[in-house]
Amino acid sequence: MRIRMNITKRNMICVAAVAVISFLAHILSGISVFNMVLFPVLYFAVKNVEIELNEKYHWFFLIGAMGAGSILTAWLIQYLLLVEDLRLRLSNRTFFLNICCVLFVYLLVQIFTNRGELTCMISHIMLLVFAGINYFVYDFRGNELTFGDFKSVSTGLSVASNYRFTLNAQAMNTILLTVVFIAGVRKVKIHCKKVWLMRAVCFFLAVYAFVYVASETRNTVTETWEQKGSYQNGYLLNFVLSIRDSFVQKPEGYSEKRIRSLENVYEDDTKTPMQGEKPAVIVIMDESFADFRVMGDLKTNQDVMPFIDSLTENTIKGYALSSVFGAKTPNSEWEFLTGNSMAYLPPGSVAYQQYLVEENAYSILDTMKKEDYTCVAMHPYYETGWSRDQVYPMLGFDEMYFLDDFDQSQPMRKYVSDAVMFDKIIQRYEAGKGKENLFLMGITMQNHGGYRDSYDNFETDVYGTNIFYSDVNQYLSLAHQTDLAVKDLISYFSNVKEPVILCFFGDHQPSLNTAFYRRLNGKGLSGLTLAELEELYEVPFFIWTNYESESKTVERTSLNFLSTMLLEQAGLPLSPYQSFLSDLMQEVPAMNARAYYSKDRRRYVHYGEGSKEEETWINQYRSLQYNGLFDDKNRSELFFGHNK
Repeated sequence: MRIRMNITKRNMICVAAVAVISFLAHILSGISVFNMVLFPVLYFAVKNVEIELNEKYHWFFLIGAMGAGSILTAWLIQYLLLVEDLRLRLSNRTFFLNICCVLFVYLLVQIFTNRGELTCMISHIMLLVFAGINYFVYDFRGNELTFGDFKSVSTGLSVASNYRFTLNAQAMNTILLTVVFIAGVRKVKIHCKKVWLMRAVCFFLAVYAFVYVASETRNTVTETWEQKGSYQNGYLLNFVLSIRDSFVQKPEGYSEKRIRSLENVYEDDTKTPMQGEKPAVIVIMDESFADFRVMGDLKTNQDVMPFIDSLTENTIKGYALSSVFGAKTPNSEWEFLTGNSMAYLPPGSVAYQQYLVEENAYSILDTMKKEDYTCVAMHPYYETGWSRDQVYPMLGFDEMYFLDDFDQSQPMRKYVSDAVMFDKIIQRYEAGKGKENLFLMGITMQNHGGYRDSYDNFETDVYGTNIFYSDVNQYLSLAHQTDLAVKDLISYFSNVKEPVILCFFGDHQPSLNTAFYRRLNGKGLSGLTLAELEELYEVPFFIWTNYESESKTVERTSLNFLSTMLLEQAGLPLSPYQSFLSDLMQEVPAMNARAYYSKDRRRYVHYGEGSKEEETWINQYRSLQYNGLFDDKNRSELFFGHNK
């Protein structure tokens, strides 16, 4: 290998251009003075050097160039997308898997180019451009780009003109370092004479990298909450996982004929609109609202939810199975609104962001629209969280209220309190009273984790007396404040003359000190029987009316059945799909992503382990859900036709 310097006028013009760009990057994007000087110096060095390689060692140089290029590309992608403290959270194992993803691309490109320098340039630029697209997507909406976003790429392009494209210091450092890298690899000419051998080796290594990543990530889920994917999985690996999770297999025995046979059963269940005065329908999904009495004997200095416990008149109440524990709120929201179940989607997935597009966004709102309801969504947090600003219009909400629409002058801890949100619900109800039929879905934030910090604006006044942990006590005190807010809300609607029906439920149980669970259930979070495991997913619910209605305690149900139960209690007509769900819950009263309750076995069972009749109903349900979400060509108009 021979190396020599060859300074030319043309090269110096290029160096001057890089120096100008570096200076502008310092002024406009804030890169450091050190980097402003470093990049032109590095560029000068690589631009004016000439390298001649010994052909005998081209294989060695090719391996080195592709290996070093893959590491640099993987690192730069993380550098571009994350601040330093988040980058440090990525484990060495996970970073290596991201390098394997990059190397896979390098190997495929090398098969076609047979030129190491060209492979490095094409692969690096292509992957950095891809990461740059995610950089802007995240800047626009607060969520990462996943494979599912390509289903709605036309929508994204249609609004792209409304945003400003800006580059921060990390982005400019990435661009300038890429310029240096490209200038360097152009100096290295790597060409293997045994082309077919090279292609065979690259193909084998690409297959091996693919299989290795797949085997190492069998139990790794796609992260879709803001930047979690980038700092937990690494962006490229997270995107690859989103591709894997986007392909949901057809249910066994699924066919167009099966769907048509179900249509024949329920085609007469399309009912005429409800006559007479329709109730206002208020739904509140309360963040992390749970009742630990389902798991064990927790004694407290005062009752946590005395008012909710006291509700009996004109009230249906009980516990419902959620499919999530401690996080992934939108999955509970999705199960309630659509009547679908997370049981038939990949573990860890988020339906809102991975599987929902305009065409398959069927929900309870279709029924409400047919009944001439104005549909309103409220969530006192950022509108981009879980892509709600995109999802809610798809589902058919007419109005959306997010954090900036709420009074933030007196937060509870650092979130808008349930009391403030419930006041907003009352204000919106009053604004339309007598002029509209109102359906309102409210998602609270007050009880959001974590629970270990102390706050000057919040007092822990409820605490365990037989089990004492500070985070548990803070959570119990928050849940008590929810109970007080619910009392005020129902007190208001009790004095309203017009009919109102209110559905309240928790989205999931909170994630607390693991030692607390060991004290509460004697085992903790592992080594549980299936029945004990399902206790971790039970959340309280009630459906209350301000007029005379049925009162009962429901032994068990689940969130995917709750909206159908709400419509039945309200006396509103059911759609054919909701009629199917009503029949299903008679056979399978409760289910979530992990198991379902078998009436025949009188216990929870895994899917496939129930009676023949129960499994038949379960398979019909899975087929209908697949048809509504994924079978674009044969989607049933009867079950999933829109009324928006």
